[in-house]
Amino acid sequence: MSTAPTTALVVKSTAKTETRDEVAQFLTGALELANAEAGTTVWFALRTDDSTFWIVDAFPGAAERQAHLDGPIAAALMENADRLPATAPEILPAGVLAAKVP
Repeated sequence: MSTAPTTALVVKSTAKTETRDEVAQFLTGALELANAEAGTTVWFALRTDDSTFWIVDAFPGAAERQAHLDGPIAAALMENADRLPATAPEILPAGVLAAKVP
């Protein structure tokens, strides 16, 4: 059983029209990387319209959140930051007030 999350990240990214499908594929493929992160309690890649994507993830503490920010998903996002999004991603650190996780 994993430790209850206390910290989180909420990331909003708006894709360029010509890269929407590529962003969706990138986020779908990132699930494997998220699953490999022992300190990532939950990870979601969401789409709220054709161009707007969200990543919501939570961690047991600040050290695990920082490890995630220093990890392969964030590195891949930053490698493509000039090409895929229409604007710079909004990365919002958050505190977890309540959570229902397996």
